[in-house]
Amino acid sequence: MVPAKEEHMRISLKALVRQYREPWTKVFYTAFRQWRADNMEATRMTFSSLQSGSVVFDMGGFEGNWAADIHDRYGADVHIFEPHPTFATRIKARFEGNPAITVYDVALGSTDGTLELSDDGDASSSFRAAKKSVTGRIEPVAAFFDRVGVPRIDLMKVNIEGGEYDLLPALIDAQVMDRIGILQVQFHMYSEADIQRRAEIHSRLAETHICDWSYDFVWEQWSRRA
Repeated sequence: MVPAKEEHMRISLKALVRQYREPWTKVFYTAFRQWRADNMEATRMTFSSLQSGSVVFDMGGFEGNWAADIHDRYGADVHIFEPHPTFATRIKARFEGNPAITVYDVALGSTDGTLELSDDGDASSSFRAAKKSVTGRIEPVAAFFDRVGVPRIDLMKVNIEGGEYDLLPALIDAQVMDRIGILQVQFHMYSEADIQRRAEIHSRLAETHICDWSYDFVWEQWSRRA
């Protein structure tokens, strides 16, 4: 086992090397340091508008910990989306018998289809190469909301390892964004082009929402305009 101090040094050295090789990643590392300095993790979990009966969408459920925390804190009804078949099976079993938490073993996106996911724990992604992978299912945003008919979403959390670049435009195109009170999203940076892709999505989000706070490629929060 690597001592904590040495592990921290190793991670820091890796970050420095990546910034040297890929200078465009500096925006993330700068924002991440500020995120930690501002103790934003506590802020990210605080919502004055949530209460019993509020509707929350968790896009990228993984083990269901965030969903469980939000439900326990606020009594909200949580809809979890997790396309990774193993994770989906586990969280369905975890919340079995709790009518306030619904699990969908799909990802929402712009088209109907499947995606190959790297089998890499909470970093599993269709944008990350891996020796081991699994197949997940995608359901179009418009088809899902036609089928399920959710009139409002008080909070949507998006942490889907690169899938946000497909999901968010699909939500906007399907005119679902108007239903979302608060959007929390973690944009991921896999290439320099993601900086422009994020900026383009920002310009579209600004038509319906106001950015409350933003730490580039760490977390950001948007609230629906009055």
